[in-house]
Amino acid sequence: MRNQLSRRGFLGATAGAVLLAGCGTGAGSGPGGGRLRAAFSGGGATEVLDPHKANLFVEAARSKAMFDKLADLGDDVAPRPRLAERWEPSEDLRTWRVSLRRATFHDGRPVRAQDVLASYARILDPKGGFRARSSLALIDLRASKAVDDRTVEFGLKRPFAEFPNVLAAFGAYIVPEDLRDFSKPVGSGPFRFKSWTPGRSVVLTGYDGYWEGAPNVEELEFLIANEESARINALLGGQVEYAHDVSPAAARQHRSRARFVHSPNSNTQAFAMKVDRPPFDERDLREAMFLLTDRRQLVNTTMPGAGQIGNDLFGKGYLHYAADIPQREPDLDRAKALIRKAGAEGATIELTTSQASAGFVEAATVFADQIRAAGLDAKIVTGNKDTYWTDILKKGTLVSFRSGAMPIETHISQRLLSDSTTNATKWARPEFDVLYDKAVSSTRERDRQDAFGEMQRMLHAEGGLLVWGFADGIVATSENLTGVRGAPFNTLDWARFDKVRLG
Repeated sequence: MRNQLSRRGFLGATAGAVLLAGCGTGAGSGPGGGRLRAAFSGGGATEVLDPHKANLFVEAARSKAMFDKLADLGDDVAPRPRLAERWEPSEDLRTWRVSLRRATFHDGRPVRAQDVLASYARILDPKGGFRARSSLALIDLRASKAVDDRTVEFGLKRPFAEFPNVLAAFGAYIVPEDLRDFSKPVGSGPFRFKSWTPGRSVVLTGYDGYWEGAPNVEELEFLIANEESARINALLGGQVEYAHDVSPAAARQHRSRARFVHSPNSNTQAFAMKVDRPPFDERDLREAMFLLTDRRQLVNTTMPGAGQIGNDLFGKGYLHYAADIPQREPDLDRAKALIRKAGAEGATIELTTSQASAGFVEAATVFADQIRAAGLDAKIVTGNKDTYWTDILKKGTLVSFRSGAMPIETHISQRLLSDSTTNATKWARPEFDVLYDKAVSSTRERDRQDAFGEMQRMLHAEGGLLVWGFADGIVATSENLTGVRGAPFNTLDWARFDKVRLG
């Protein structure tokens, strides 16, 4: 594995010596001192430094170190101003004026409104294939303009009260208007680019001119280690100070030898029933599935001490979450009655799962037993991990599903509207679409909240997403690294390396 840090590379004496020589020292000399080394899984030769193409956790973490967005998501997954100092909508919610804070790129040039518009135009280019394009699609660039160097006026294709979510969209970073070469990127983030060995290491240095203050560490190095054991052993061996994405089992095993920081609500764990085809086009059977599920058993079995039960709704604790809906409890007798009513006694339920996500197969095995206990049969089908996420959009009837953190509005727009392109449950209800339009176009906060609440009540009663739990994200840190926050993955304070200290 020449282009990755394999387990052997971390543990072997010769390879370890080479690694340490390349990484420098992690020892801090007080505030602003030392090199922080962070181990992530990666994609080898396919990795990128282009923030608009970021997809993997390591790419997202490197992007936020080197670049800024106009907004980012807080712990409640609501937008917080970043390069945008403030935003203000017109009365009809079709025009939004964004004021930029005084910030500079790493080459000393100021961040201007023209850079913002050029960045968004690049993302919206249909030839680019950038992930944030769908989130920014409601922006009408022809109706948008730079009022002055620090003021952008966005014209929208329709009224949209949740526009700050767009500014915080995954991958919606601001780059200099003339930036073309992303092998040596220039951003406005807390760290400047220093060097890159593709598939192995990216080294950054602190940017003293950062608008929010210089980082507390001099250098930051991202290292690639695809195997969890490699990341943990590197941490325990003193070769890194931060290991990303650790399993609950590893955290329990090594809890006396390292610090483990939990980030609640980082991942939604669910099973998706396709409501457009048998057998789950039958509402009674969907309700039976909700009632036969023992969510606590699933959580305790697959992520003990590192998760909480769900209530068949996305985004527990997030802005707009319908916390007033009572927690659904198992009711096996009622489930069996509904199965009989649906004429489905003894029917075989095909459950598609995969190794595409940690814990999927284990959770599917537990759930299959719960299905059988209600008088149904269950057949587990293991899908191709490399094509799983594409396959489940069209194939299957009941599939393992997960999601990272995003605003509830974004989750609905991308996955639950009749024209959503990543709709794994095939939920399509005109009256639901109308409620969404009301939620995002109303000028009154109470009306928006009521509409989001009604949508979630519909989903809870008859939807196809069986949300059984919310998993913690877990990272491991060395004893001399402080300031790592337990924020949900992919939010503002996740992988926030400019605010940590070595010492």
